Amino acid sequence: MHFLVDVWHWLTASAQWHGGDGVPHLLANHLRVSFSSLLVAMVIAVPLGAWLGHRGVGGVVAINVANVGRAIPVYAMLVLAVQIFGITSPTGFAWTGSFVAFVPLVLLGIPPMLTNSYVGVHEVGEELVDAARGMGLSEREILRRVEFPVALPLIMAGIRTAMVGIIATATLASFTGVDTLATPIYIGLNTNDNVAVFGGAVLVAVLAVVADLALAVVQRSVVSPGLRAGHARRTRAVVPVAAAA
Repeated sequence: MHFLVDVWHWLTASAQWHGGDGVPHLLANHLRVSFSSLLVAMVIAVPLGAWLGHRGVGGVVAINVANVGRAIPVYAMLVLAVQIFGITSPTGFAWTGSFVAFVPLVLLGIPPMLTNSYVGVHEVGEELVDAARGMGLSEREILRRVEFPVALPLIMAGIRTAMVGIIATATLASFTGVDTLATPIYIGLNTNDNVAVFGGAVLVAVLAVVADLALAVVQRSVVSPGLRAGHARRTRAVVPVAAAA
């Protein structure tokens, strides 16, 4: 109990919320690294997965290739990237540390979004697709106006899974010289300050929960009410598979 009281005092101390090392600054950096990685991964994975799901070919190969990255620890990818790019650029600018953390996070976010996009589009009922073709819609219009909206619950579930994973893993960015909410964890490990380590972990966990809840609100606003109940069971079935490997 005394330890938890110390953590509470650490979290509520005025010094933690002001200055260049304060929580607002660390939070802004953490969000910048996380959301930029998510955006790039989403631009790559969602269109590719949806297109493969519509075509019905190559999806298994693409998903298996994407999932190979899950077998490689992100920390190992960070170490490899540091060896290749370094932490600072040759001209002395510290942009390289962000890039080193950015690449593994993008690779981490691709598999769940690619998997869910492919499965969501591929499992759209043939009767809907046939009816759309009978109305004269082109293949692109079928994907955009029929299959994608129906698959949106699963696609959003994949985005939520990727977002939580990226936010949690972005803590490793501190080891490349990028200040994030994990910086207190990094400093605490080097100074044997368990209170700072626990406090930093609490901040990251709260951010991950808040981000997931925010995306849940977005999902509810963009998904048709008629699709929510029908896809609830299928979403719960696919997300654990996408998150487990």
